[in-house]
Amino acid sequence: MAIIATISNHAKYQFGKKLIDLSTDTLIAILMNDTFTFEKDTHSTLAAVTANQLATKNGYSQDAKVLTSLSWIEDDTNDKGVFTCENITWTATSVDDGTGIGPTGAFCIVDLSTIDDTVICCFDFGTDHTINDESGFQLQTIKISLT
Repeated sequence: MAIIATISNHAKYQFGKKLIDLSTDTLIAILMNDTFTFEKDTHSTLAAVTANQLATKNGYSQDAKVLTSLSWIEDDTNDKGVFTCENITWTATSVDDGTGIGPTGAFCIVDLSTIDDTVICCFDFGTDHTINDESGFQLQTIKISLT
């Protein structure tokens, strides 16, 4: 399964204007429903993707997964700047309707420190996933490289 990461064009603009700081801003991860297809020109802000975000239920809460241990490093070997953060985990519960979390086909990283809640990028899983009740779903080794 190939995961494809796409940076929004608006985030590129925000980087150029020095309005995004990946090491200090408040970043969240949001899960998208299985019908969502990321468009780098139109899905530029949280408001633009909210209607396609998974609903709050069964252990998933919209806009609540704050990224931690943010790191922005210079990679002179590969001529890149690299952002990393701690792994992200969601645990499904049967509290609402017993169907778990999902299906989800992607997640987006959103910068809540910007005035318009900029979508930084979207990671497409390449396939849909459902997190069964009492099971966890973890995204590991998250990296965004800028060249």
